Amino acid sequence: MARLKHVDAFCGYCNKVTKMEIVGELSIQGDRRKWTRCKTCKHTMALDVDSNIKSSHNLDLSAIKIEDCKLYSPVEMYEVGDSIYHKDWDDVGKVISKETTSSGMKAIVVEFEKSGTKRLLEQFQVQHN
Repeated sequence: MARLKHVDAFCGYCNKVTKMEIVGELSIQGDRRKWTRCKTCKHTMALDVDSNIKSSHNLDLSAIKIEDCKLYSPVEMYEVGDSIYHKDWDDVGKVISKETTSSGMKAIVVEFEKSGTKRLLEQFQVQHN
C-alpha cells in the first residue's frame, strides 16, 4: 500500500482548500493527527488526515433545512457531518473537518451553502475576571 504524502484539506491561513504535504507524526501517543504543511502559504498544522480530508465539492447543501440544523454558537461542540445554521449570516452548512489552531483553540471547518468554506471556533471558553 502506498504511503500518503499529500492531502487536500482546508488551510485556515489561505482560507481555502489547498494541497497539504504530510511532514511528520505527532509525538502524542494515541493521537491520529499528523503534521501537515500548506503547499501555498507554508503554514504547518496538525490534521487528522484519516477523517479531515476535503470532501466539500461532493456536498449537496441545498437539501439542508434550517429546522434540521444545530444553531451555531462558539461555545458548543460539533462533530464532522453535523448540519449547522449560522444565524448572523442566515446560512446553512455542514461541518467538514475539525482542527486545533496554532494558538491551541478548537475550530471547525464548515462548508456553507452561500458563504463557502469558513473556519469557526468551537468550545470557546469565556474567561471571567
